[in-house]
Amino acid sequence: MRQAVDLAHTNRLQGGRPFGAVLAQGDQVIATGVNNIIASHDPSTHAEMEAIRAGTQKRANPSLAGLSIYASGHPCPMCLAALVMNGAEQVFFAFDNNDAQPYGLSSEGTYQRLRLSLTPAPLPITRIDTGITADQLYGSTPWPQD
Repeated sequence: MRQAVDLAHTNRLQGGRPFGAVLAQGDQVIATGVNNIIASHDPSTHAEMEAIRAGTQKRANPSLAGLSIYASGHPCPMCLAALVMNGAEQVFFAFDNNDAQPYGLSSEGTYQRLRLSLTPAPLPITRIDTGITADQLYGSTPWPQD
């Protein structure tokens, strides 16, 4: 989980949006991704989608069966749909939409416009505390030294 948050932080420092994702099978990292919307001008290049693209190409298999995603933020409806549709095992995330909202980075409005509810969740979705605050990732609080 910390790798996903570190990817998000690095992406933010490089001028991208603060989102990172790690696609894994057990303890093995299959692929990573960062939100690439600013550089690519492609609205589908969310961190989870980039990790999915890289991982399925690497494995030469479109199935996500047996794989989990670790995302710095709660997946948006597009990313969650791709994970569900292709059989991902579970989702772990560090920050939810309430954390992201003060920074203009929440996807809650999209869930509402699509009339989607996460209750019950379409697959196991678990929040993991990384010891990093939302303001450290999205705002102005300094990043902790390793």
